[in-house]
This record gives sequence, C-alpha cells and structure tokens, in this order.
Amino acid sequence: MAQVNEIFAENITRIRNENHLTQFEFGEKLNYSDKAVSRWERGEAIPDARVLVQISEMYNVSIDDLLKTKIEKPTKKDNFINNRRLISIISFFGTWTIALLVFLILYFCGVKKSAITFLYAVPVSLIVALIFNSIWGKKPFRAVIVSLLSWSILATIYFTFRIMNFYLIFMLGIPIQIIIILCFLIKRR
Repeated sequence: MAQVNEIFAENITRIRNENHLTQFEFGEKLNYSDKAVSRWERGEAIPDARVLVQISEMYNVSIDDLLKTKIEKPTKKDNFINNRRLISIISFFGTWTIALLVFLILYFCGVKKSAITFLYAVPVSLIVALIFNSIWGKKPFRAVIVSLLSWSILATIYFTFRIMNFYLIFMLGIPIQIIIILCFLIKRR
C-alpha cells in the first residue's frame, strides 16, 4: 500500500505542477482543502474513489495510471502543441481568413471602403478568444480580453460612422471599463 501512496503522491504533484496550480487552487477545484492535497502529495493518504474519478476526468489520465504507474512528464513538443492551443489558433486565423475573403469579395465588387472589413474582424477575433479563454483560460486574461473587446467595439463604431464630434463615443469607454474591472473583482464561491 505504501508504494501506491508514493506513486499517487508523485503523480498528483506532477499533475498539479504541470497545470500551474497551487495546492489551494487544486484542492478548490476538487472541493478539498490545501491540507488534504498536501497529505496526498506527501503520500500520507489517497482520496476516495469519487475524487479519483474527478481527477482522472479533469486531467485526462486513467485512475489506473494515477495509482499504479508513474505518469511521464510530457515532452516540450507535447507542451507546446496541444489540442487546446491548436484549436484556438485555428479559430483565430479562421476569423481573419473570413475577413480577408469578405474584403476580396467587396473589393472586386467595387465597394470603396472594403478595408473596413478588417476593422470588424478585431472584435470578432476577440469574441473568439473570449470564448476559448472562458472554456480553458484563466480569469485575469478574460478581464483583459473583455476590456480590449469593449474598446475595439467603440473604435469600430467610431471608424464606421466618422461623424464630427463622434469621438465622444470613447467617453462611454470609461464607465464600461470601470464596470468590467468591478465585475472581475467579484469573488465567486
């Protein structure tokens, strides 16, 4: 039994470190205290079956691997090119490819302001980034993306209409930015 505890301790420590989580953050995701996680990592205890299933699903490892074999550290290539990043990059470039296609269609149809298509691609690509960050990312990056999105929407409106004194629309950005900051400061249980 001691060997199982040691193997689990090494595996759980590796998983937590690879995901850049503190013991507190890791425990919070599992509804356990950081003290319990510390006991697991020292090999003093193993969580119950429900938590083992939760860990295996969250970090895509089998329960058998968690308990019986040392999980090998992924290579640098595996760390760099993983599915999440690849999907995010493809989606980002897909947005800009569609913008280029729309630009070319408008340009060849003789629309004078066809280049404005690229201006609209900025908020759209930020929305795509926000979606993927909401699924896989961290909260601080989400706050930055939402801020950039709000300012890019205001800039898109400004450059689309270009009415005299329309630069005052950027005054809306100040209270919007304050609201964004306050929303991301709210602590969730």
